[in-house]
Amino acid sequence: MPTDATLTSKGQTTIPKEIRDSLGMKPGDRMTFTLMPDATVVIRVKGRHVAELAGMLHKKGRKPLPVESLSR
Repeated sequence: MPTDATLTSKGQTTIPKEIRDSLGMKPGDRMTFTLMPDATVVIRVKGRHVAELAGMLHKKGRKPLPVESLSR
């Protein structure tokens, strides 16, 4: 689904609503832009905040480990 956008004189653009909705983007989401050798730009949405990751690795019955004991 090709969608056009315009670049302003300040270097800003608006991500079209269809794209934002498809990606589940919300205000405050961060993006990473990667320029490929063929001039294609890949945009990745970084919508997760560190606080949302809390408890993801928790398993019932597993004892918590202090940070100092983790190997690097």
